[in-house]
Formats: sequence, C-alpha cells, structure tokens
Amino acid sequence: MADEINYSEVTPKIQSLAGLCEKNGMINQELYSKYEVKRGLRDINGKGVLAGLTEISEVRSYTVVDSEMVPCEGKLFYRGIDIEQIVEGFVLEKRFGFEEVTYLLLFGELPNKQQLEEFSALLSHYRTLPTSFVRDIIMKAPSSDMMNTLARSVLTLYSYDERANDISIPNVLRQCLQLIALFPLLSVYGYQAYRHYHDGQSLFIHQPQPELSTAENILHILRPDSSYTELEARILDIALVLHAEHGGGNNSTFTTHVVSSSGTDTYSTVAASLGSLKGPKHGGANIKVMQMFDDMKATIQDWEDEEEVENYLKRLLHKEAFDKAGLIYGMGHAVYSLSDPRANIFKKFVRSLSEEKGMTKEFQLYSMVERLAPQVISQERKIYKGVSANVDFYSGFVYHMLGLPSELFTPIFAIARISGWSAHRIEELMNAGKIIRPAYKSVSKHQAYRPLADR
Repeated sequence: MADEINYSEVTPKIQSLAGLCEKNGMINQELYSKYEVKRGLRDINGKGVLAGLTEISEVRSYTVVDSEMVPCEGKLFYRGIDIEQIVEGFVLEKRFGFEEVTYLLLFGELPNKQQLEEFSALLSHYRTLPTSFVRDIIMKAPSSDMMNTLARSVLTLYSYDERANDISIPNVLRQCLQLIALFPLLSVYGYQAYRHYHDGQSLFIHQPQPELSTAENILHILRPDSSYTELEARILDIALVLHAEHGGGNNSTFTTHVVSSSGTDTYSTVAASLGSLKGPKHGGANIKVMQMFDDMKATIQDWEDEEEVENYLKRLLHKEAFDKAGLIYGMGHAVYSLSDPRANIFKKFVRSLSEEKGMTKEFQLYSMVERLAPQVISQERKIYKGVSANVDFYSGFVYHMLGLPSELFTPIFAIARISGWSAHRIEELMNAGKIIRPAYKSVSKHQAYRPLADR
C-alpha cells in the first residue's frame, strides 16, 4: 500500500462514484410522511420518541394544563434536584461543585463532607497517566482535532487495562472514574502537543495538583505560568456543572446507551460518544456561535445600534451573512422552547467575568442578540415552538474570556459530560435488556439480478 495518497488522482474517480451514491441513495422525502417516520426520533412538535427510562436527570420544557402539553420555562434536574438550586448552593458556600455533581450523578445521592473528600481524593489518585503515555501516544501523532485526539487516547487506554472487557459494575465504575479523572489531561496535553509540533510553540507539561479541583487543574495545566483568578476557576467549574448531564435522549448520551446495550467495553463506548459530541449540531455548536459573533463584530459598525444588529440577524436567516447556512447559532434547542435553564444560570456569571476582563461591550452585544433574535426568527420563519438562547450561546464567549483556545471548546464539554455518560452507561448495564435496535423500513424497489456479461 502506498505511503501517501495522491488526492489529485483519486478525486475524479471518487467524484464519479459519489455521483452513484447521490443517484441511488436519495429517498423520496414524501415517504417519511407517508410512513409516519419520526425523523430524529422526534414527532412533528419536537417531542422525543420515548426510547428508555432513566433516573439520572430530567429535562422539562412542557407542563400539562387541562390534559394539554403547554410550553413552560425550561427546567433541568440532576437526580431530582433542580440544577438552579445546585449551582446556588455552590455559590453561597463558595466552593467548587463539579466533583459533587459527578458523585450525585453516579451514585444517586448527595455526598456528606467526608464522602465528598474521599471521592475527590479518589479522582485525584486516578489523575495519573500510564508511564510514557504522553510521550508514546499523545506526542507521537498530534492531531489538529482535539476530539479525535481524545478519542484515540481513550481507545489506546484499553491496551493498558488488564480487565478492559470486564463489564461488571465495579469494574466499569473503576474505568469510568479513571476516564473522568484523565479527560482534562488527555485534552490539554493533546492540544499542547499539536501546538508544539505544528506551530513551534514551547512545550510544557504541568502535572495536576491533588489539592486542586477539576476546573482549577484545567487552568493549571493549560497555562504556561499556571496562574488563574478565583473567578475564572469558579466560572469554569460552573460550566462543567451545567454541561455534566442533559438527559438520556441527547445524541451523545443516547449513543452511550445504544453502544452499551451491545455489551461492548467502556473504552469503545466512550469513544463512540465522543464521536457524537464532536458534531457541530451537538458539542461543536459553541464554536459556531463564537465564529458568528466574530463576523458580526467585524461587519457591524455600531454594536449598540439595534437596527443594524437586527438587520445582520435577518441577513443570517436569509443566508446572506457569515457561513450562509441560514442559522442564528446559539438560538433554539431541540427540547427547550421558552428558555434553557443552563443559559439563564450562565448569563449571571458571564456578566461578572466580562467586567473582570474588560469585555462589557461584547457582553452587551450578546445580550442584545439574545433579546432580538427570537423576534427576528418569529418574523422570518414559521416555527412550531418558541425560540430562546441555549447554553452554547454563552459558553463559547465564556471560554474565550478565559483564554481557552477554540480547539478545546468541545473537549471541555466532553470533560464535563463524561460524568453523565458514565452514569448512563452504568444505568444501561444494570438494567440490561435487549440490544437497542429501532426499525428502518425498506423502500427500495426489487429487481432481478443480471449476470455481469449482460450489464
């Protein structure tokens, strides 16, 4: 096999074969309505098709009034506890919360002080990579895509685990705790390796500190001088808390359930979930929001002019601005209609951080877009439910103010969501039923086979 592919020679043939895919692969869109196919596993009103049961979290966007489903302000519950109350508790007590939320999601109850200290110490114990892993795995083939780097590292850890295929609950829990602890290292070290080999930046590898929280360790190992302010670390911790879990139906968590139901190992399951989260329709959305605002700030002359901002939003919907996709990124959600509770919580902290970073003008622009976009969308589009800012609307802005490189935006999401994936994997294995296999109806036309000589 050739060492390198000559794309100039391959492309014409591939294009020809791709033409066959397009010719014979398109399904008549009317058939989806004819057979009442629930595209995206959601009905016409956006309500998800019931595919399973979970006790881990609840996403609420509707309430029942006189036997009718009525949109309500969004709510998110972790093991039955309102996420707003959870975050409020961390703020009042001035402490980091991601470790406690991870404990709650995994074990179904809040830890007392001793249990939380022991659990945090256990995560710290697992926050050590195998000998020479950074040199032999992360440094050897650095990639520009940190999600692929993260997935590759996860799959490679399979080779270091003597009980990799054991899916007993104690062993899976041990594997999950190790991955939760290691995700920050795998993500940040992967980024530093890429920037060193491709951009010539100085390479530095900071070891995590056992006394630091997950959020503090991320900033500690990422920054050359390991320095950060208390506000920076606490807001990053809130980001991890808000992204840790979001019900069993979101794409990456559903992937966790689907793959776990086959009986495969933890590393393969998590790698599949990472592949799902990488997509721009899922975990990669916050990058699109940042890019959209960069274009907006470069295009609009007066950031305080509502009419100019509104016209830009209309141009977005008309496919005349930014990437011409016809979307206002960060607005709308598959489940929420009136509000995304995570965005509402986040916004309170975004203002404080923007003041510390001297970026209040940018924050005011975000606030204006958040207010104007639903109005513009309702005027320009026929929509079946309300539209509001989702958590991605502010998360990219927060990461930017924290000085996090855009390559790590989605890995930060993964660092948080591995807690939820782990809880759902354990739940799926504990309640093991049939392998998850939805139905697909064949709409192909039958034809007779013809010998090669007659074609």
